Amino acid sequence: MEFAIRHTWDSNPVKHEPIRVVFSPGQGGMRMQVFGPFFNDPPAPAGPPSQPFPGLWDYEVVESFFLDSTTQNYLEVELCPHGQHLILLLSGVGQAFLQQLPMVFQTTITGGQWTGEALIPWSYFPPNINKMNSYAIHGSGEKRTYEALYPIPKEEIVEGQRPNFHRLEYFQDFRLQSIMGEDWIQPESDLWLGKP
Repeated sequence: MEFAIRHTWDSNPVKHEPIRVVFSPGQGGMRMQVFGPFFNDPPAPAGPPSQPFPGLWDYEVVESFFLDSTTQNYLEVELCPHGQHLILLLSGVGQAFLQQLPMVFQTTITGGQWTGEALIPWSYFPPNINKMNSYAIHGSGEKRTYEALYPIPKEEIVEGQRPNFHRLEYFQDFRLQSIMGEDWIQPESDLWLGKP
């Protein structure tokens, strides 16, 4: 299942080749691949590649969010072309209760392009995923650019509004079964026990 991020967060068309995000079955989880232009702005985070890095959203990053809209439980996956990653488990808008979880993630930068491949363990996904959104961020200062697969419609933007990737009402329908097969049953996860 492939998605292309063609708009900024406020519904303007992107001015470059769209970043593509591909989801497919993986061993013990879902594979997430990223293909797109490498901006190299801002510079790489100070952390080692293949390791979690706090505050990764301040760098060049591609993010996917997987939501159960009935509980507002969701998983946020952030991937950086330099190899760092960040996983957040959230219960309630912006309310992370676990983060910096380990994950297998590798990247390759070739000229002005990068590819990344992560394996997101099933235990990180909340039960009953029914919505998702993906984002890309790059640039520094005034050139900081926030892109969204499902942006906020132009007519709903208010003066002075800033990008906010936790606007769950703009997420769109998504089912893990559409990737794994209709008969697939999501494994239970102890990480989400006790969450509403």
